[in-house]
Amino acid sequence: MMADIIDFKIYGDDLQLVEIELDPNEGVRAEAGTMTYMEPGIEMQTGTGGGVFKGLKRAITGESFFITTFLNTGSGKSHAAFAAPYPGKIIPIELGEFGGSIICQKDSFLCAASGIEIEIAFTKRIGAGIFGGEGFILQRLEGDGRAFVHAGGTIVEKNLAAGEHLRVDTGCLVAFDTSVDYDIKFVGGFTNALFGGEGLFLAHLTGPGKVYLQSLPFSRLADRVLAAAKYQKTGETKGAAGLGGEILGNILSGN
Repeated sequence: MMADIIDFKIYGDDLQLVEIELDPNEGVRAEAGTMTYMEPGIEMQTGTGGGVFKGLKRAITGESFFITTFLNTGSGKSHAAFAAPYPGKIIPIELGEFGGSIICQKDSFLCAASGIEIEIAFTKRIGAGIFGGEGFILQRLEGDGRAFVHAGGTIVEKNLAAGEHLRVDTGCLVAFDTSVDYDIKFVGGFTNALFGGEGLFLAHLTGPGKVYLQSLPFSRLADRVLAAAKYQKTGETKGAAGLGGEILGNILSGN
């Protein structure tokens, strides 16, 4: 199935939104809950995207069982917009430039032209599957159209030459060319493992191919928010202990 050829415009800097321009009978597929607005003439068509098995495969990757197609049923151009779920950047990817397929993290997919398939891409090695963390299950986007993925924080693009190696925190890996070999290896060293703060395992990438990295994975952002919430909660204790905690908290936070 040929994917629709869609035009787009990205708004914003750190909290971005992509607006898709759809000609009559063109559509865009998006994850549930990402739509911000849509103009007259666009209809929502929610389904599994190809049967129950397709929906189950998406659910395994942590995405919604259902996927929604926003189809322009009008006689003129119309627009629909989709927002990034947390601070970061939206990356437009023309799949034809990647041989019709690219692999991405399970929670990075935002939307894509109608006709692009969203499949499961399991890591090749058992070690990667057991210890990969966010990288245990990856998604494969297939087709000849344009897809949009989201990266937290700042985007870094690396073009790996044949045989060139790169070690990456598993959560910082957004997407990569199917020609890139992916593996998970132990960080090495007793002290590094216990006190390094970078996790026990790193993703090892070997070129050739392009790699997209993110500086702030959602898992890291969530951990920091949770830690801050717990710290604030302990400061709410009544009495002298609570007062001391509040004073100490203000000193540490610069207040």
